[in-house]
Amino acid sequence: MSIPQYLRQISLKIGNDTEAIDLSELRIRFSVRRGTISTPNTADIRVYNVSAATARKAQLKEFGRVVLMAGYAGNYGVIFDGTIKQVRRGRESQTDTYLDITAADGDSAYNWSVINMSLAAGSTAQDHLKSAVQAMEGRGVTMGDSGVLSTNKLPRGKVMFGLTRDVLDNLGRTQDVSWSIQDGKMTLIPNTAYLPGDAIVVNYQTGMVGLPEQTQNGVNVRMLLNPSVKIGRLLKLNNSSIQQVRYDPNVLAEADVVKQKIQNDFNTDGMYKVLIADHYGDIRGNEWYTDVICISVDATLTNESMIRAGVGLPGAIQVPGTVKPYG
Repeated sequence: MSIPQYLRQISLKIGNDTEAIDLSELRIRFSVRRGTISTPNTADIRVYNVSAATARKAQLKEFGRVVLMAGYAGNYGVIFDGTIKQVRRGRESQTDTYLDITAADGDSAYNWSVINMSLAAGSTAQDHLKSAVQAMEGRGVTMGDSGVLSTNKLPRGKVMFGLTRDVLDNLGRTQDVSWSIQDGKMTLIPNTAYLPGDAIVVNYQTGMVGLPEQTQNGVNVRMLLNPSVKIGRLLKLNNSSIQQVRYDPNVLAEADVVKQKIQNDFNTDGMYKVLIADHYGDIRGNEWYTDVICISVDATLTNESMIRAGVGLPGAIQVPGTVKPYG
């Protein structure tokens, strides 16, 4: 069932839980970039005609957190929760001034969190993840969504030291997961799975703008701003509405074309996993969109069939096959 997409809503608050500046009644423009990669999500927010006193207050360290919510009546939620990196004041015209806010999500933990810990023999991947998150908690990152990691126990002790993100990168490679920080939460999504929950139906009745387009990087689709679209969630598209990519007819490019077809093929049931979800809009302008890049997944696989195949994770993209090192 579709939710009517009208009556825009927005909320912008700067500060902590005890004291905050509410700028929701002013004109706000924003551009939020979110992805499955570990590089922190970012946001650029412009607020018009802020008083000088409020602008100075927004630059204080204790008001470093920024929470942006947007959407429509009935479909409204957080699209960015992070910390302010820079505040700039300027004038757009003779009558309008602006306050520009550049913010990042979890960048302090990403750039500066270090780990110095040793675990006894018998530790598992879940123990390594827990230790990494504990090292980041002092910089505002807590545990969020995570799939079931391997329960294999190491026969010897494990030493973890250096930047925490390097430990997580190594964990991602060994466990075949993508880690990222989403609204201050450590999020791990298996590369062969997606977040649980019903697929979000995207068509002309639910706010799709234009037609989806297949590219070398995935399927691009634009819709009216939808805060329910999260990294790793499922979208349901109508394959007949997707504009197909043109492959290179050069015989020398055949290997690249084959790889593109394998990596970016259509799903028979129209199920696609969100890799990138960018939100941008103007509460008093025309822009109010969510741009998504997604890839095909097989949502018909059941837990039982995957456990038999040795995956053990709900929502696998495909059952693992034999390794073919020579193609």
